[in-house]
Amino acid sequence: MPQQHMARTCDITGKKSQVGGGYSNRVRATKFNPTGARRRQVNLQTKTLFIPELGKKVTVRVSAKGLKTMKKRGAFLTLKKAGLV
Repeated sequence: MPQQHMARTCDITGKKSQVGGGYSNRVRATKFNPTGARRRQVNLQTKTLFIPELGKKVTVRVSAKGLKTMKKRGAFLTLKKAGLV
């Protein structure tokens, strides 16, 4: 059964959304254009992975960087370190 999520966070890396400005510093220097802050979301994907060590499927909500981490270290070790298995 997948875990219930409150916020958009990566299960592996713990990445969350960030708030940033809407204009570059160059535009800010040449003309005064007040703008609201922009929320930059994490590149999250829901993946169902088969873990041979457990013999079952695990569904995780993971960022693109978390997927790279799993590919490098191995899915089982990474999920075990994150406390998901």
